Amino acid sequence: MSYPILYSAAETEYKTQGLGVLSDAITCKISEERNASYDLEMVYPVTGIHYDKIQLSCQILATPADSETPQPFRIRKISKPIGGKVTVYADHDSYRLSYTPVMPFKASSCAEALQGLVDHAAEDCPYTVYTDKSVTAEYNQTEPASFRLRLAGTSGSILDLYGPGDFKFDRHKISFLAHRGEDRGVVIEYGKN
Repeated sequence: MSYPILYSAAETEYKTQGLGVLSDAITCKISEERNASYDLEMVYPVTGIHYDKIQLSCQILATPADSETPQPFRIRKISKPIGGKVTVYADHDSYRLSYTPVMPFKASSCAEALQGLVDHAAEDCPYTVYTDKSVTAEYNQTEPASFRLRLAGTSGSILDLYGPGDFKFDRHKISFLAHRGEDRGVVIEYGKN
């Protein structure tokens, strides 16, 4: 088991122990919905080590599942202390793409459209993109819009035009895949297992 690590809001490398290891975390749960929310909820004691450094916009690096790379989650809310504990709510760092505007552009394939989002971002965009989908369709963004909204959630988005598919957010890499995960040949049948 690896403990979550606290980092400053500006951290991008995650190569050190940051502001400190949050070894006193009571619980640290990460939930991800397919092509939707990706967030962290941590319960931490007010007497825990580094409690005084836990602040809004700081990042928590935590492992979402066994054999996966630890992911950065940006703190968006900290509850008031109840019973000597607080609940910390954080969203995957990719949520900041909701505040990154992308200027209008056109593309003719999924790969071109994804790269176009990065290339036409109106501010510095540290993200790289990848897709295994070779779908061709005319992508036409006619007005400025948020990067994350153009991935999914609106008519004419990447998911809308080139789907079905699954987004995978791995630190500062966005992948749009035909299928996430792998088929291990396990079948669950009613009345059998």
